[in-house]
Amino acid sequence: GGGAAGGLVGGALVDGLSWRWVLLINVPVGAVVLAGAALWLAESKGGPRRRLDLPGALLVTAGLATLAYGISQTESEGWAASAALVPLVAGLALLGLFLLVEARTAAPLMPLGLLRLRSVASANVAMLVSGSSMFSMWFFMTLYAQNVLGYSPLEAGLALVPSSLAVILGSKAAPRFMPVLGARNVAVLGTLVAAVGFGWQSTMTADGGYLTAIMIPGVLMMLGAGTAATPLASLAISGAAPGDAGLVSGLINTSRTMGGSLGLAVMSTIAATRAGGEDAGPVALTDGYALVFRTAAVVLVAAALLMWTWLPAGRPKPEPMAHSTD
Repeated sequence: GGGAAGGLVGGALVDGLSWRWVLLINVPVGAVVLAGAALWLAESKGGPRRRLDLPGALLVTAGLATLAYGISQTESEGWAASAALVPLVAGLALLGLFLLVEARTAAPLMPLGLLRLRSVASANVAMLVSGSSMFSMWFFMTLYAQNVLGYSPLEAGLALVPSSLAVILGSKAAPRFMPVLGARNVAVLGTLVAAVGFGWQSTMTADGGYLTAIMIPGVLMMLGAGTAATPLASLAISGAAPGDAGLVSGLINTSRTMGGSLGLAVMSTIAATRAGGEDAGPVALTDGYALVFRTAAVVLVAAALLMWTWLPAGRPKPEPMAHSTD
């Protein structure tokens, strides 16, 4: 709910103050959250205390950031240019080093042993692949509303409120259907609903109306996203031992964020290449955005097939994590 409201709050800040406040507002909000956590959150005393995997955190952050930068450079430099190739290779090398560190450290940020469990591995891969498409919706819908249809930042935020509510509705409705249809089937269904929404959005035009060019496809995209996310997380957590549930929950959220970050970098390059540069007009921009949504729809169909063939059909039996180190 809080993340879904970001577009509306951000639009109000940009319209009323400045775009800089979209970043600055996080300072007082973060201070309030830290103070509240110190006052009201009680630290759990159950089980051994885990150390922070600082090398792993630094490596995965640097690797993903470098890889995303390299992808963004391909827009202007091409894939073979050193300005793109060097950060791409460096990012992959850093991520490879991250995996080596995780395999050898006693308290890894991402326990690789968990990925030997079918339900955990399949749910995380599905979340990463689907997240690479679904995250791009907010970004490109906002660009389309402002750069093509002429909405103000606040109007663009208001236009996406139904989509924000659809995410919440989907995530709340999914648990009601999971006992009847099964978690795998609900995840597949949600992903296909999102794919329909992305496919619909790919038919956008430079003079589209709000109802058919923003609201209905946006609701479908986010209703599907919310419906799919809940069973994927449930499958991952239920397949691990109870003591590993916290680790698996963090891992599934990391997969979603990683997929979204890298997917957005790729989709931005696709849109810019198709539109033809910074001076593109509304029609060219619309063509670029439409190609992004078509690409995302294809990726989501592939993700649905992946879920159908790899996710366990029933409720997985909890298994202990296979440790990679002694």
